[in-house]
Amino acid sequence: MAENTMKLEVITPERSFYTGDVTFVELNTTEGEVGIYARHIPIAPGVLTITEEDGTKKKAALLKGFVEVTETTMSILAEVAEWPEDIDVERAKKAEERARKRLEAKSADIDIARAELALKRALVRKGLKA
Repeated sequence: MAENTMKLEVITPERSFYTGDVTFVELNTTEGEVGIYARHIPIAPGVLTITEEDGTKKKAALLKGFVEVTETTMSILAEVAEWPEDIDVERAKKAEERARKRLEAKSADIDIARAELALKRALVRKGLKA
């Protein structure tokens, strides 16, 4: 099996529906649709809550990246991660305003997905600082 593939097995009570090496799988979960690359799960903008062994909880803004999970470890390969004290609230407010204006304009030359992502990032940052 190549490094960028994973073994996928889909089994039903009646039969082995599918078995093979794959590079990417998309499916719906109770939390929405997800796509998973081999050994990686994509991260959407949100709050990362870390509970340490002693029960201490730490929160951070996690804005983009992938999670890699093995039997004994979890690695978060983040493009952006910020502790609350590192967040510039005024910058986040301005980013939110820009994104909302772009979305409200409904112009054909606006990249809607990019504007929505910018809005989510700004809201995560503001929410973590609140």
